[in-house]
Amino acid sequence: MSTASACHILVKTKAEAESLKSKLDAGADFHKLAKQYSTCPSGKKGGDLGEFRKGDMVPAFDKAVFSGPLYKIQGPVKTQFGFHLIKVLYRS
Repeated sequence: MSTASACHILVKTKAEAESLKSKLDAGADFHKLAKQYSTCPSGKKGGDLGEFRKGDMVPAFDKAVFSGPLYKIQGPVKTQFGFHLIKVLYRS
């Protein structure tokens, strides 16, 4: 079974996600932005979701984590929860 670890920032609008992505692309700290802006409880931990298995997350999120590049900010990825910026730390 495939596993991965990722951090994410969850916000309500695509515009907000794109604005945060611009800040990240310019060198802003992912964990600080997650603590400040993420609406997910994981925001308190800098967006860290810990390790999870393929299929544990909603399909669009799962696809980004298990098929996207490592360490590169992906998104905005839309799910029923809002818009995610995702950074995959590792996967096996």
